[in-house]
Amino acid sequence: MSARSDLAALDTAVCECRACPRLVAWREQVAREKKRAYADHIYWGRGVPGFGPATARLLIVGLAPAAHGANRTGRMFTGDRSGDVLFAALHAVGLANQPNSDSVGDGMALHDVRITAPVHCAPPANAPTPAERDACAHWLQSELTILAPRLRAVVALGAFGWQAALTALQTHGRVIGVPRPRFGHGKHVDLPYADRPRARPLRLYGSYHVSQQNTFTGRLTPAMLESVLADAAEFAGIRAG
Repeated sequence: MSARSDLAALDTAVCECRACPRLVAWREQVAREKKRAYADHIYWGRGVPGFGPATARLLIVGLAPAAHGANRTGRMFTGDRSGDVLFAALHAVGLANQPNSDSVGDGMALHDVRITAPVHCAPPANAPTPAERDACAHWLQSELTILAPRLRAVVALGAFGWQAALTALQTHGRVIGVPRPRFGHGKHVDLPYADRPRARPLRLYGSYHVSQQNTFTGRLTPAMLESVLADAAEFAGIRAG
């Protein structure tokens, strides 16, 4: 099978997953009750797969779908203000063909980038439990297996994504080190293969999450996010689209 078909099969399995009872109950409750502003929308209400090509050189790792964003639209970071910030930055640095991602079928296309999350169901209060995080970890590990031949860089949005990315990359034979590298905005760390020390390392970048708490307070500005994305794209060898 090709990487594209492998990824399509993985995405389908993510959509059908019902492994975590609390998350399944919450995502479906939100889809039934809806937000008043979206009362006429048909919510996705399932696991949300990653978005972007199987040939991506750059992977962006968030936290989990938003209840009325990706849990509504079925696409990562689509249909909420956090996504507005992320896709605007991706477009600004040439990694997306348009600045807004409002709904599936809106024509959004990513250039050599894929977006995913360590947890694929919307959690209550945006806070998955450690058990839910661990139950979902195999999806990210499988995604990395498919992307591995071309993947050169990962951008983790927030400390949760940073830790999840480190764990997943360690299962792929990357040297993480002790103590583990600490998260920080604008920080990056090179992760070589344990059994191939001369192979080009994968580089993990940290950025504050695009949550409203960070963007509304100015802790994360568009320029700060664009800088991290541009640096990661350059390292990954991506020519702006």
